[in-house]
Amino acid sequence: MSECPHVPGLPRPEPAAAGETCLACRADGSDYVQLRLCLHCGHVGCCDSSPARHATRHFESTGHPVMRSYEPGESWRWCFVDQTII
Repeated sequence: MSECPHVPGLPRPEPAAAGETCLACRADGSDYVQLRLCLHCGHVGCCDSSPARHATRHFESTGHPVMRSYEPGESWRWCFVDQTII
């Protein structure tokens, strides 16, 4: 894992999660595989293995570059811009 230039600009402390599940999946009745937390605003979206890919769609619409796994016991982070685990 490495740092990227987008990490220093993240809010500290980490933003609170906007929910406990992917609200977009709940709204459209779709299932998800795993959840991701936007480290800029706290949006919770489903991963790219999920049909709707709401975490990636959130990045595409907002430009918020870094998310982390929102799964119990996982703490890895991903930068969408640099396409790397950080």
